[in-house]
This record gives sequence, structure tokens and C-alpha cells, in this order.
Amino acid sequence: MRILVFSDSHGSSRCIKEALYLHGDADAVIHLGDGERDMSRLDGLLEGKRVIQVCGNCDFASMLPVNELVTLGGVKIFCSHGHTELVKHGTGAFYAKARSLGALIALYGHTHESVTDYSDGLYVMNPGSARYGEYGAIDITPSGIMLLKMNL
Repeated sequence: MRILVFSDSHGSSRCIKEALYLHGDADAVIHLGDGERDMSRLDGLLEGKRVIQVCGNCDFASMLPVNELVTLGGVKIFCSHGHTELVKHGTGAFYAKARSLGALIALYGHTHESVTDYSDGLYVMNPGSARYGEYGAIDITPSGIMLLKMNL
């Protein structure tokens, strides 16, 4: 299973569109906030894909959840923009929350800095800012989990 991960597109859907063209076989798309309206400008590119979205601190009047715990490819994934876990001041609370929920993968945005990490059984990714051509991909296979930083 391939999952594309975006965050912080801030008014630009260009990166998301280009990534969806490049990875047309992706099974799911996750947007981690600050770009709710950008996801609505994708001209049918999300058809047939599972779409997960959470709201960010700049998604004003959003009805999206702040956090989401989903299961994809048999793996629990915690999705958050990260502002409610104060990730700009450290990721300790974010990691603790993901672990308390039983997640194997934890995804956040907000800082605009791409990160991939593995810590005590928890895979962690921040895809960076889609506005600047950064995004992530997650491959879940019988052999394991791979987190990939991507750039356009």
C-alpha cells in the first residue's frame, strides 16, 4: 500500500496535483492541515483513493477533526497538524499521544520542516510544506514500513 502525505500547502494545490500524477497508483492520501481548500481543487484526482484530512491552525472555520486515528494497510496511523501538541516547541507530547493511542505511524505538520524518524517502535513523519514542493510517501508492505521524503 502506498500513502501520499501532504501538509501546509497554504493556498497552493500545485504540489499535490503533481504528486498525484506521479503516484497515480497511491491507495490513500493524507493532508495534515493548513490546506483544506487546496484539497477541494484537485479535479477528480482523488477518485478511488481513501482520503484523510485534519485541520490546521490556518484552516479557519474548518469542520475537519483536529486529530485522526486511522487504520491503513493494517497499521494504525495517528494524524495531526501538530499545533495542539505544540510541535514547534518539541515533539515529546506528540510522540506520547501517538503511543497512547497505539499508533505504529505518527504524522504531523505545522513546522514546515520535513522529518522522518523511528523511535522505540514508532515511525514518525513530517512531510514538510507542500507549498514548497515537499511531501511524503509511506509504503506498507509485508516486508515492513518505509517512510520516504519527496520533493518536486
